[in-house]
Amino acid sequence: MVNRTTAVGVFHDRAKAQQAVSELRRMGFRDDQIGVVTQNHDQHVAGAKDAGTKAGEGAAIGAAAGAAGGALWALGIAAGVFPPLGLVAGGTLMAILASAGAGAAAVSIVGALIGLGIPEEEARYYEGEVKAGRTLVTVKADGRYDEAVAALRRFGAYDVTNREAASTATTSAAGAAKVSAAGGTVQLKEEQLHATKQPVQAGEVKVRKEVVTEHKAIDVPVEREEVVIERRPAGGKATSSDLRPGEEVRIPVKEEKVRVEKEAVVTEEVSVGKRKVQDTEHVAGTVRKEELKVETEGDVNVRGDTGRTGKR
Repeated sequence: MVNRTTAVGVFHDRAKAQQAVSELRRMGFRDDQIGVVTQNHDQHVAGAKDAGTKAGEGAAIGAAAGAAGGALWALGIAAGVFPPLGLVAGGTLMAILASAGAGAAAVSIVGALIGLGIPEEEARYYEGEVKAGRTLVTVKADGRYDEAVAALRRFGAYDVTNREAASTATTSAAGAAKVSAAGGTVQLKEEQLHATKQPVQAGEVKVRKEVVTEHKAIDVPVEREEVVIERRPAGGKATSSDLRPGEEVRIPVKEEKVRVEKEAVVTEEVSVGKRKVQDTEHVAGTVRKEELKVETEGDVNVRGDTGRTGKR
């Protein structure tokens, strides 16, 4: 189970987000624990034409911060505008985005949220909500995570764990559809799967040597001496020596003895290493998407529609 330290709330209504931030401050959460980010709908700010100079750039950001940040929050939390991202950010999130300085264009909401300890998959979900026009409030809870979540939800916030609330809010808003004589635009959205890879230890291999004993036999040729006795007739020749009893001849007999000696020799070399192999894993998930349904009442002709149902 993930040990969560940062509470996140997504709001359809900016005013509700402002009320939630006020409540969090009343509960004792500091400004450096609270973060806010939303889309900057006021892109044309006085002074932006002078962006070629640092003074003009500072004037543009300052004016935008006053117009968007002050008008939106009016809470005393420092706010800043990030034109490359089209965002207004306040509190902790502003500090993270601003820390990149001139490289702020390379910073994303995902990176800022990951910096607060939020998993990448969830961070991408929240980035999509902000891009869809929602307002995001984060709280570095410091042991008060449940309190922070409860405070956010009291003002209509939802997060990745109860995102069904977003569908309910969207349905409620659709029920109160505005009637326009000139027509309008309906945005259709769908969820997309994003797969991330993370190296994990799948196992371990130990390589070692062991000494085993086995019996071996070899044949070694050896030599030995044998005594050969040959007897032949002497022909009865006379001899001058007398008969001597007990006369004997000693002949040493030798043979080769085998002596066994052992010597350690290298018979094989084994190299141990790792290599990367490419594999493919199939991942799947359930996603939702919005489809257009057109309902008509009375005698109305509609051209180019899809999924129309009629009420007579």
